[in-house]
Amino acid sequence: MAEGGAKRAASPTRAISPPPLRRKVDSTVNKKSVASFFTPASQKKPEPLTWRVLGTSLIVGRYTAEKQAQKPPAERQKIAAFDLDSTVIKTASGNVFPKSATDWRWWHAAVPGRLRELNSEGFQVVILSNQKKISIQKDLKGGRSDSKSLAMFKEKITAVMTELDIPLSVYAATTDPLYRKPRPGMWREFLDDYDLDIAGVDLPGSFFVGDAAGRPGDHSAVDRGIATNIGIAFKTPEEFFLGEEPAPVTGVFDPTSYMKPDPDEPGPSPFSRMHPVELVIFCGSPGAGKSTFYWNHLKPLGYERVNQDILKSRPKCLKVAREHLEEKKSVAVDNTNADPEIRAHWTALAKELDVPIRCVQFISSPGLCQHNNAVRAANKELNPESRASLPGIAFGDFARRFKEPTLDEGFADIVPVKFQFQGSEEARNLWGQYWV
Repeated sequence: MAEGGAKRAASPTRAISPPPLRRKVDSTVNKKSVASFFTPASQKKPEPLTWRVLGTSLIVGRYTAEKQAQKPPAERQKIAAFDLDSTVIKTASGNVFPKSATDWRWWHAAVPGRLRELNSEGFQVVILSNQKKISIQKDLKGGRSDSKSLAMFKEKITAVMTELDIPLSVYAATTDPLYRKPRPGMWREFLDDYDLDIAGVDLPGSFFVGDAAGRPGDHSAVDRGIATNIGIAFKTPEEFFLGEEPAPVTGVFDPTSYMKPDPDEPGPSPFSRMHPVELVIFCGSPGAGKSTFYWNHLKPLGYERVNQDILKSRPKCLKVAREHLEEKKSVAVDNTNADPEIRAHWTALAKELDVPIRCVQFISSPGLCQHNNAVRAANKELNPESRASLPGIAFGDFARRFKEPTLDEGFADIVPVKFQFQGSEEARNLWGQYWV
């Protein structure tokens, strides 16, 4: 035995792992991004597509192409304005509304080429579209959060703009009536964005193309209306892109047809008093011009006005009318009085007090009444009683209940009145626009 004890067996050699291989990481930094990082902000190229949203009312997308058509600096700008759906694009699925952001195709194969031609010819191309189904939401913390419908719209328009690759702006109005066609709110915002309200627009050389033209089968005439409000030519997509002849337009409300050619020329009085004391009831739709008729024609003759919007109930109206008649004052009942059952309350009162009763019937189309309602709500100067805008159901309800008045109900006479606008030149300019 060796000194100090037996020797220990030699321990096995321990394997030593090689150092881990370094993985190659692909850098996302390239010369272009480095150059962009060190480029002053004032020298950087703007993003080709930008978005902004005005409150919950208007969406604006602006695409800037690298190559833009240049126009002479002193020349007024020509504008080529278009509706979006069923004019520039349509759904690829055939549905009325798109199923997704990719559910679109050009309205016709000629559309993209024609839009690029307009840009090369010096036109500024803009899309003005009503998009009531888009919901614009505000984040609770004060920021913005896109709703699903808004995000889908942005994605779709981004694809449209990118494929066209021309300078193009899109204005999409949601629910605010001030921006929705036929009102020119989107157009005015567009002019302001490009300083065209200062530089000027070549109105005779500009035009609007849209499918809402008031033709049989069209859902409305708002595209034709906004073109008229702006003062530029109007064409349907079939006329502009395909060269078709204009289609007939029937039944489109035209406010200018209700204006006298010469507003200063006095016409015959539509109403005159027949008895020292009499009860006059109006019969007509909301927005038919009944209150204006009272202030212009019956108030100057000394008639007291009874109005349910003010007095809030029919019994109150009957009570106040009775008091005036018992004081030997003539009364005008400024209510709709749509059917014989309602009018019977007034003929009974006249019979009880032994005073003659007359009826003034306002002959007006639904389009006129809705126009009056919209103009009144949008213009304080044409709304002295500060009346709120009426919902569409108000006009439908009157039409459903209306039965034409007859002499058999007890009226001494029935005076038909056709609406004709009266007012200052400024008021004529406002009223003569399209609002619905």
